[in-house]
Amino acid sequence: MRLYLRLAWRNIWRHRRRTLIVVLAIGLTLAMMMWYDGLITGFDQAIYANAVKVLGGNIQIHADGYRDRADETPLLPLENDQAILDVAQAQPQVLAATRRIKTGGLATSREGAFPVSIVGIEPEKELPVNLVAQNVVAGRFLTADDQDMVFVGQGLADAMDVQVGERMALVGRATHEQMRRRTVTVAGIYDVGLRDVEKRTVYMSLGEAQSLYDLRGQSTEVAISLRQLGQEPAVMSALKPGLPGYEVDSWETNYPELRQAIERKNGIMDIFSVIILAIAGIGILNLLLMAVYERTREIGILGALGLKPHQISTLFVLEGAMMGLVGVAFGVVLGLLINSILGQVGFDYSQLSSMTEYMALISGRTYPTLGTEKLLQRGLTALIIAILASLYPAREAAHKEPAEALHYV
Repeated sequence: MRLYLRLAWRNIWRHRRRTLIVVLAIGLTLAMMMWYDGLITGFDQAIYANAVKVLGGNIQIHADGYRDRADETPLLPLENDQAILDVAQAQPQVLAATRRIKTGGLATSREGAFPVSIVGIEPEKELPVNLVAQNVVAGRFLTADDQDMVFVGQGLADAMDVQVGERMALVGRATHEQMRRRTVTVAGIYDVGLRDVEKRTVYMSLGEAQSLYDLRGQSTEVAISLRQLGQEPAVMSALKPGLPGYEVDSWETNYPELRQAIERKNGIMDIFSVIILAIAGIGILNLLLMAVYERTREIGILGALGLKPHQISTLFVLEGAMMGLVGVAFGVVLGLLINSILGQVGFDYSQLSSMTEYMALISGRTYPTLGTEKLLQRGLTALIIAILASLYPAREAAHKEPAEALHYV
């Protein structure tokens, strides 16, 4: 085998122009895929990470039994929420861990009644990590001392025709399925560009929610915000041993529609990348096939020297594999170089924020990653395509008769 490897390596550099074209085809294709992966991951962090901030954090911790009744938003108090906070804040990936109370209810005004989720929050702790708190367009955000004050989205404010300082009625489900009604004042309005989401949520201070829903000093949820999207599995694995008897779920479980959107997008991108690599494979096939015809006399000499057909085909497959390896190495270096530069510069997509609703979540510049998230998959695919593209030329070379090949002009 060592002899075949030496011959294959020598042969690919005997025709430098052809080899460089194949290497460039593979390398540029792989580099483009890495750039695209890095760009998409940057988009994920800019859009989906912000969506997670709006919806309620990367990880949520509830009392045992909550998961089976999640559709009802049950008020199951946490036995020791302070201990949960201590365990969560000990993890280096955690930006913030905050207590919450979440229940279902109705917000009513002269325009009608609207189903909403009523969320009691710790305003000062939520401010650095909650996107709604950072997008106040009227009035102010909540404070811990607020009583009978709520913070609503622009979508709900428009639907209910209420402004800052105006009153509205809020009906929510307390413990033991009791309904509590209170007239509250709109302290502020936020706008994140997601009207459907804004219509569904009303925020109040945690202390107010505890008083209103018979949960004195208690909370029903701990929301954990992480430094980066994708760190959830590692953090959850670290949290679970220290939190026996609690249910630890990520946003992928609690917000399945968002997870499905990401999966659909990733599936489409994977198909697109395979198509691009297949196009590059067709180019490799053409170049290697031309190499067979150019080296017909050489193939005849190899056959005359005693190499069997399968040995000749092995030689050509090794050549294709070696060009694939060199192309992959070149592509990885080029892809890392491009993404490292673009990762410092970033892209400004603020002008596109009004194109679709989800694009409104892009705030400021987005920064591509190095694109290594699927590097192994991309590199193996490129290498396999290079090997597959060499099979037909190898078969053609193996089936040439030495006597005919030696007399080929």
